[in-house]
Amino acid sequence: MRSAPRGRQVTAGDRARVVACLGELPPRRDLLIEALHRLQDARGCLRAADLAALADAFGLSQAEVFEVASFYHHFDVVRDAEPAPPSVTIRVCTSISCALAGAESLLREAGRQAPASVRVVGASCIGRCERAPAALVNGRPVVGADVATLAAAAACATDASAAGVGLPARRPPDAYAIYADCAAGRRDVDEVLGAIEASGLRGLGGAGFPAHRKWRAVRAEPGPRHVAVNVDEGEPGTFKDRVLVERDPHAAIEGALIAAWAVGADDVWFYVRDEYADVRATLALGIDALAADPPAPLPRLHVRRGAGAYICGEESAMIESIEGRRGLPRLRPPYVAQRGLFGRPTLEQNVETLWWVPAILRDGAAAFAARGLRGSKGVRTYSVSGRVRRPGAYVAPVGVTARELIDDFAGGMAEGHRLYAFLPGGASGGILPAALADVPLDFASPAAHGAFVGSAALVVLGHGDRAVDAARNLLAFFRDESCGQCTPCRAGTAQAVELMRAPAWDRALLDELCRAMADASICGLGQAAPNPIRAVWTHFAHELR
Repeated sequence: MRSAPRGRQVTAGDRARVVACLGELPPRRDLLIEALHRLQDARGCLRAADLAALADAFGLSQAEVFEVASFYHHFDVVRDAEPAPPSVTIRVCTSISCALAGAESLLREAGRQAPASVRVVGASCIGRCERAPAALVNGRPVVGADVATLAAAAACATDASAAGVGLPARRPPDAYAIYADCAAGRRDVDEVLGAIEASGLRGLGGAGFPAHRKWRAVRAEPGPRHVAVNVDEGEPGTFKDRVLVERDPHAAIEGALIAAWAVGADDVWFYVRDEYADVRATLALGIDALAADPPAPLPRLHVRRGAGAYICGEESAMIESIEGRRGLPRLRPPYVAQRGLFGRPTLEQNVETLWWVPAILRDGAAAFAARGLRGSKGVRTYSVSGRVRRPGAYVAPVGVTARELIDDFAGGMAEGHRLYAFLPGGASGGILPAALADVPLDFASPAAHGAFVGSAALVVLGHGDRAVDAARNLLAFFRDESCGQCTPCRAGTAQAVELMRAPAWDRALLDELCRAMADASICGLGQAAPNPIRAVWTHFAHELR
């Protein structure tokens, strides 16, 4: 007769240590990722004994806790006989904008010079593309990085630095006035939904789905309902949501409150990528200030922290992560609007979509719509990086061209560079040649050329760059960020990276891989992964000769 269950046994010391790390955190499944963060922040890594004690505290199997901890890039799971990782981790971004700024050589040199107490690793886009190359040192961003600045940051890094320091933004006098009107009944839901429709506002995180249709779909479902705000922009070249929260977090919060009122949601969840520690802290400060002086009754407001996974920008993967699970996209139907967070109807929007809502309702839908160009409605924020004089996030009309963004907003091409090619929508949006720089960057026009605007991340290449090298970088990103759930994406991206290393590409096999990924992948990551390859075939085949 066995005296204890099979598997690792939890000692009283393990249990006490974990309980002390968790503090007041309730042992709920949806707080598992936060619990893992607290353990790692306190202990420097996640040891097997700690994970077992955490599973015991949360009433979960050890396998469930281990599979979550091992899924996310920012958790260091350490087995019994393994040494703890160094106390300082430098994550050098190697995605496209930073690669153009020399990130690969920075990664090699920083790794060569790092002492034993510092670990240097490559990382996917960290959302600081306008000041490339960029890195995170124990969660703290270092922009315009070189070996010296990274060494200096590592020398003064602390294990708890990833907690973030928020910037308490001034609350404008008219902040939350629109929400107060809605909550007090001075505005009608149908009137608000009609204004959102008339404005032409679409989802500005990538898919471009009409916002009013999504709001109406969620409202039509039986309650209780949720609103989930996606602050997990991980698309290479994209940083606009971060900039908007830094400029005015109250606009983002008010937009979320209005959305919750319109769809009848009792809870609003802000899911913030782990790379945005200061953004997370800023939102938390704004929410605390709002709760201390509310203009009207508020829904329950929650801020949740990601753990390093691009896939959690996909709406259903983000919901899985909020629930304390691996960020695996769900099969659809049912759609998130029908069955989202905790099985309830959920409105998911990115920051910028909600950020424009108060302005639309304050200034009028017609005024917002009229700001578009070439038949499009409205404005949006374009992230511009790469070979331009002034990389940054620029508010411009929907329908602006790449040439106009470069010349009229970003100060023209950087010294010594001529426009050669550009990515209109980050890694997923394809690559277009300079000859197409006058195509409107709206929701439809780039599609005629095998591209799309997506998250409006314009990454600019000069004549010293090659689209083939950019495509290799983008496929490596997709390979590293695939969640691994479906074989076409998991195996297809890895095989594509290997095939693309050859000077002459095997077109027949790459075409077959592209079809498999596009047709059979569960989510947009695998479905969009072929876009850079197809862009090379279509527009840059001369580079392969």
